[in-house]
Amino acid sequence: MSYPATDELSSEERAFMINATEIDILPGVWGDLDEPLRSGPASDLTPILMPLVDRGWIEVCRVIPWTAPDGEAGFQPGPPIPKQDLPALLADAENWEYPQSGEWFGCLTLVLTEAGRGIPR
Repeated sequence: MSYPATDELSSEERAFMINATEIDILPGVWGDLDEPLRSGPASDLTPILMPLVDRGWIEVCRVIPWTAPDGEAGFQPGPPIPKQDLPALLADAENWEYPQSGEWFGCLTLVLTEAGRGIPR
């Protein structure tokens, strides 16, 4: 299978790939977007993200607790959310906003798959 270099992706697709590389929570993508998407509704972003998921380059997960070997508490991506559940989750504008509590557990996060990590940068 051949993969495009990131310069062959649209700037919007690259924004999602950057977010997934950073394993940032979903709202982090806003900072990598250009206008008018940056100030537009979240509903405009789902049609950009879903093809990347469908291609097998990005997984959407929830942030879960993790304990480091030294006992320090942290967080990590949980298992991928099934594709059939994503449209409803991505339609919820709250998932596209940073949590007011500052707590990331349960937030949606993007993660590159093995195939996604293989795309030349």
